[in-house]
Amino acid sequence: MTQDSHSLFGALFDTPASKRVVPVLVPLPVPEAYSYAVPEGMAVEAGSVVQVPIGPRQHIGVVWDEPEVRDNQKALDPKKLRAIDQVFDCPPLTKDMREFIEWVSAYTLSPPGLVARMAIRAPAALEPEPMIEALRFTGGEPDRVTPARQRVLQTLEDDIPWTRSGLAHAAGVSLSVVDGLVKQGLFETVFLPPPPVVAVPDPDYVAPRIDGPQKQAASELVEAVQTAGFSASLIDGVTGSGKTEVYFEAIAEALRLGKQVLILLPEIALTSSFLERFQDRFGAKPAEWHSDLAPRMREKVWRGVVTGEVRVVAGARSALFLPFEELGLIVVDEEHDPAYKQEDRIFYNARDMAVVRARIGKFPIVLVSATPSVESQVNGQSGRYHVVHLPTRFGDAAMPDLHLVDMRRHPPAKGGFLSPVMLRAIGKTIEKKEQALLFLNRRGYAPLTLCRVCGHRFQCPQCSSWLVEHRFRNQIQCHQCGYSEKTPEACPECGTFDHLVACGPGVERIAEEVERHFPDARTIVMSSDLLGGVKRMRLELEAIAKGEADIVIGTQLVAKGHNFPLMTLVGIVDADLGLANGDPRAAERTFQLLSQVTGRAGRTGLKSYGLLQTYQPQHPVMQAIASGDASAFYEREIGEREKALLPPFGRLASIIVSADTRLDAETHARGLRNAAPKMSGVTVLGPAEAPLAIVRGRHRFRLLVHGRRNSDMQGFLRAMLSSGPKARGSVQVQLDVDPQSFL
Repeated sequence: MTQDSHSLFGALFDTPASKRVVPVLVPLPVPEAYSYAVPEGMAVEAGSVVQVPIGPRQHIGVVWDEPEVRDNQKALDPKKLRAIDQVFDCPPLTKDMREFIEWVSAYTLSPPGLVARMAIRAPAALEPEPMIEALRFTGGEPDRVTPARQRVLQTLEDDIPWTRSGLAHAAGVSLSVVDGLVKQGLFETVFLPPPPVVAVPDPDYVAPRIDGPQKQAASELVEAVQTAGFSASLIDGVTGSGKTEVYFEAIAEALRLGKQVLILLPEIALTSSFLERFQDRFGAKPAEWHSDLAPRMREKVWRGVVTGEVRVVAGARSALFLPFEELGLIVVDEEHDPAYKQEDRIFYNARDMAVVRARIGKFPIVLVSATPSVESQVNGQSGRYHVVHLPTRFGDAAMPDLHLVDMRRHPPAKGGFLSPVMLRAIGKTIEKKEQALLFLNRRGYAPLTLCRVCGHRFQCPQCSSWLVEHRFRNQIQCHQCGYSEKTPEACPECGTFDHLVACGPGVERIAEEVERHFPDARTIVMSSDLLGGVKRMRLELEAIAKGEADIVIGTQLVAKGHNFPLMTLVGIVDADLGLANGDPRAAERTFQLLSQVTGRAGRTGLKSYGLLQTYQPQHPVMQAIASGDASAFYEREIGEREKALLPPFGRLASIIVSADTRLDAETHARGLRNAAPKMSGVTVLGPAEAPLAIVRGRHRFRLLVHGRRNSDMQGFLRAMLSSGPKARGSVQVQLDVDPQSFL
């Protein structure tokens, strides 16, 4: 325990039992910690993880820092308080971690207990793993030597303990053979600690394979790690420039200094190639942390992190709340990716909160992207971030030649979606035994199905969205709530058979078109909703990397950091798709996504091409991608944001009101609008019905709060919510500071 903790809690734990009261933060939507009595003989400190009663239930909580006591405030009588039931045998949450939880709570206006719950979401890991029972050979000979017993004896090595099943498996015998030798007294029982989650990575396992600009960039990051204190660095490098190898050197230096490292990745469940690259460099894989991890493994990783046994974690956004014992470096790969935004219960951006955690912990953070967010670009220009530029690909591999395909001049054949220009390029690529990638960020077969006789459109019964046809699964499905039904044979409105028509393309429909034109080509469709889940996707990514596919058709899954050596053609089926909405980040996201996708081509030095099918070839985004002039795009986009006082030059907060009826949602939203306080530089827009007006049967209205950069947005929102109507009945209010979605 630190000196500060001792001074804070000294009076608490060195006084008679009648005066021992501590605040405990519980995982409930309450604004502050509850007070509990500490039973005599129980030792707790700030950060201790405990079990406390709340009503008839038991909850896991965290002993929190003692609040300031005012002179006129009466001391609580422990006799009237319920007592802590149990203190778990795990290290307490550090002071930095508690400060981080409080900061996130205050910034997002979320109950602190719900934020703390994200740090202790593996309750089975709060107690140490039990020791493993094993057998150690004590010497001697069995009364009768059989071939099976002889194999067991030959397997044994001096003084090395074996588990019962492990010895039987190694010797190729049944458990009964081992049990027979145990009964004859040839073994003694010993207890071993459980095996580590992952091996300890070795920072000097292999020498780094970097040179030139990469070596200089790595030295800058290593220097940041060696320098005590907070710093933020942005690696701005084109696709294939060696960004990963560069930040690996910062990780190696942090490990040499005895620090733990967190690597945040937007799609950890799909990055087996990253884990293998890490193992090639450090001799061991990092521990993984993501939603697809088995519960037992999550518990082991959590325990290893809090005890310091796990030195490196590669994880999705929730890994940011793991209670590291001695965290010394955070890396945020693909920092621009919208997947870092959490939009459920606690609304937060893991990229931004990672910067806060590094600042609180006084250690460096490295943000990495080939297409940095506008916010990070501005922070780099202003000097808040140290920018590390990698303008060329590693090994002098050339960037792909990019061309716009004007769909007005080169339209597809009737019933098709691929321009003749695109089809010719695919054919030439296959002839050279190279790979082509077709990108369309739309899952399924078609986004809409309608009846050609009566015009009926298939809509979700619970949401204001169309049902997407998934022909591979013979289903139509809602991508908002997950509702699905078997693809109908007749129109439910007029009963006509064989007149249902699919409108627009999804990746499955593009695959169908490709197979018509190239029936002998090996085709793989990559989409998150295909059967087989993460395991299938990893196998397919490995197959693509090995050259076992000719044409890959995929959604944004294929845009994120994959290395396909034979990929020399990338075709964007509908480059305009992301521009057709009212999102103020639409241009930025389209530029980032298309740049990332086209960057999959030519990473190993082969001559490569990118074709973008567009009906808006003069759009600034299309011109910026085709010309390769990213700086011009960012300059224009930053200028537009600054004029409109949009982030990062202004602040936004979204309030989403939902209810079982439209009237209840609208009435409550208007009540909140009328309760908005008067504050200079802050305006409230709305309420207005959300673009997705109904989701899961709930009607939705939105208010958008806009303020200047220096506005007290949190103070404004607190005042608005406290003086506004209280949510009753089915009404729910969700608050999203710094929103990324406007649906």
